[in-house]
Amino acid sequence: MAGTALAAGVLVAACALSLGLAAVGGAAVTAQRVAGAADAAALAAADAASGAVPAVDDPCTTAARVAAASGATLTACAIEGFVATVEVEAGYAGLAAISRARAGPPAAE
Repeated sequence: MAGTALAAGVLVAACALSLGLAAVGGAAVTAQRVAGAADAAALAAADAASGAVPAVDDPCTTAARVAAASGATLTACAIEGFVATVEVEAGYAGLAAISRARAGPPAAE
């Protein structure tokens, strides 16, 4: 009888640990996906601003399309010269993963 209760307790603890690790793993994957989306959106906006890539829309609209293609939403975009700074967001389990990225030519020294 005591062995059955102990086995059931160990099984419940193992299940709880597995669910917790799955949630943490999913959050880590989402954070990396959002970081990649922010990088891609910033690069697209900077390329559109510099004219390196022909774009019909303004650079922030291009960045929004790239972020959406990556499964994220563009929440902020600023263009200063050829430098683009963006912020993107995606949800996971009711929480928001936010990432910022900057792209453009290197700063002059």
